[in-house]
Amino acid sequence: MAKILILGASSTIAEHVARLYAKSENEILLVARNVQALTEISQDLGTRGVGKISTVVHDFSDIAGAQNLIKQCYEILGKIDVALIAFGTLPDQAEVSCDSSAMHKEILLNYNSILILLNELTPGFEQQQSGSIAVMSSVAGDRGRQSNYIYGSAKGGLSIFLQGLRNRLAEKNVQVLTVKPGFVDTPMTKSFDKGLLWVGPDKVAKDISKAIDKKKDVLYTPWFWWWIMLIIRAIPEKIFKRLKL
Repeated sequence: MAKILILGASSTIAEHVARLYAKSENEILLVARNVQALTEISQDLGTRGVGKISTVVHDFSDIAGAQNLIKQCYEILGKIDVALIAFGTLPDQAEVSCDSSAMHKEILLNYNSILILLNELTPGFEQQQSGSIAVMSSVAGDRGRQSNYIYGSAKGGLSIFLQGLRNRLAEKNVQVLTVKPGFVDTPMTKSFDKGLLWVGPDKVAKDISKAIDKKKDVLYTPWFWWWIMLIIRAIPEKIFKRLKL
């Protein structure tokens, strides 16, 4: 039996990942702040034949409560084979640039809170010397762009943190997977015009599941974003700063 912890279970991508693990031999613990969403998702997973499912209500902006949350998760599951951190927000760059309080709130949720949760999760994985930790970052963190550098800076910092954590846990046989999606059609991006580079959450979820199985370190999803970001990172700063990206 695999024991799966999903932090931010009400996100569309996380929900699709949970469906992939909804097998009779698995136990899933869903954590989110939306009670109704947790109820609906757990009911859906139940119909798909998951062995056991539990839920915990938690607001991830409550950093002070992170320690108790992770303690509760370990008490419920005993051991965690896969932990997925999938919560976050996509702020409006123009709005948060003019409101430092709003900027602080976004950085706290998209960066600080995730680091604290990872710090609380790590000792358990070190002790059991096995398992996988997968965290949603973003291609936005690969290079600062005027259109989303506040969000991008949080994701960039998160990716660096995950690199260090991966280095730390490698000798403990613990996988740390950095997930870098490109454009994904979810409720968080409903106001965006969609084009050829956009994919659905089911595609990203399948890529995450496969990357966990293959013990990958970094996942660009879909695959072509690896090439896109390689090009973007290679543009000289003198030229890049003149681009409207």
